[in-house]
Amino acid sequence: MPRPSSISNLPLPKLSVKGLRGIADLSIPRLGRVTLIAGKNGVGKTTVLEAVRIYAAGGNPVVLRSILLEREEFSAGVDDEGVEISPPDLDSLFYGRHLSSDSCISINPGKKTKTKQLEIKRGKNPSQEPFSSENFPDIDEPSLEIQFRGKNQELPIPLFWDRPPLPYRRLRRREIEPPSSILCLSLGPSVPNREDIAQFWDNVALTNDEDRAVQALRLIYGEEVDRIVVVGNDRPRSRYPRGRRALVKMRSQDGPVPLKSLGDGAVRLFGVALALANSQGGLLTIDEAENGIHHSVQYDFWKMVLQTAKENNVQVLATTHGWDCVAGFAQAAAEADAEESALLRLERDGGGIRAVEYSKDDLKAAAEQGIEVR
Repeated sequence: MPRPSSISNLPLPKLSVKGLRGIADLSIPRLGRVTLIAGKNGVGKTTVLEAVRIYAAGGNPVVLRSILLEREEFSAGVDDEGVEISPPDLDSLFYGRHLSSDSCISINPGKKTKTKQLEIKRGKNPSQEPFSSENFPDIDEPSLEIQFRGKNQELPIPLFWDRPPLPYRRLRRREIEPPSSILCLSLGPSVPNREDIAQFWDNVALTNDEDRAVQALRLIYGEEVDRIVVVGNDRPRSRYPRGRRALVKMRSQDGPVPLKSLGDGAVRLFGVALALANSQGGLLTIDEAENGIHHSVQYDFWKMVLQTAKENNVQVLATTHGWDCVAGFAQAAAEADAEESALLRLERDGGGIRAVEYSKDDLKAAAEQGIEVR
C-alpha cells in the first residue's frame, strides 16, 4: 500500500480558470486533497471539474471532444466523402460560446513556473510544423493553438472530429499527443458503467484495494456483503455477449446477485472506491457526488474518500448541490487534518463568479449545528 503523501505534493494546490464556458475569470486560492464544491445549479461547478480534466490532459483533443459530447454539444454536417457527421462544437468551450481571434482558455494550477501552464486559443498558422511534412500536406483550415508547459501545438479543427476528413487520418498519433499529462479519472453525474467497473476491478483484484471496495458496499449493506467478482467477456460471438458485470455474494443468498440489482447507491460507492484505487498519484473528479447515496451514509462515504485519497496519494475534486452531502463532508472533514480537505461555494459576483472557502472552524460549526453553507 502506498504511504500517505504530503499535501505539498498535490497536482493542483490552487486553480485559476479563465475563458472557459461561463467562467470569465475564477481564482481558487487553495484546494485540499479532497475538495467539495457546492453552489447553485448553473453557477459553474461542473465547468471547474472540466477545467481540471482539460489541464490534466494538456488540452488533448480526445478529452476536449469527450467533454463536448458528454454535454451533447455537437453540430450536424456532411464530410468530404458525403457522409453525415456530428462534429463537436468547439465554440461551446469558449467564454461567450464563440471562438474568435481573441478567445483564450487559460488554466493554471498555481505552481511557480516561468512558462504558462495551459492556454487554448485560435491558431494563426495551421500549416506550420508538425503538419507540413511528406506525410501530412499543408492544409488551410481553422486551427487551435494549444500551449502546455512551454510546448506549442497547432491542431487543425477537423482533427477534433470523431471521423476526421481523409487527409487528417494520416496524421501520426504521436504528433497530436500532449508533451506530458497527469493521470485523471472522472465519475458522474451518472453511475459508472459496467465497462469502467470491469476495467477498474482488473487493476485492483487480489490487492488491499479490493478489500476497500468491498468495505464501500458494506456502508449500505453491512456484513451482509461477503465478496465480489467480475465475470463474463466482451467478445461479440461469445455465448454471453452482453459484456462483463460485477456480481456480489450476499451471505443470506445461495447464489451471487448482480451489483446493479443492488441499486445506484451500491454501484456509485463501489465505483468511487475503485476509481480511488485506480487514480494513485493523480486526480479524480466526481460530479454530483451525492447521486444515489443515501443521506445516512454520507459521513461514512466522505470518511472513506478522505482516508483512501491520502493513503493512495490522490487529489479529489467533487461537486454537489445537496445539503446532506455537504453536512456529511463537513463532519468527516472536521475530523481530518486541516489541509486535507476544503469546502468551497461558488457564487455569482456581479457579472462574474467567485469561490468562498469555509475554514476548519466553519466546517465544525456546520457539522455540529446544521448551518447551511451551500
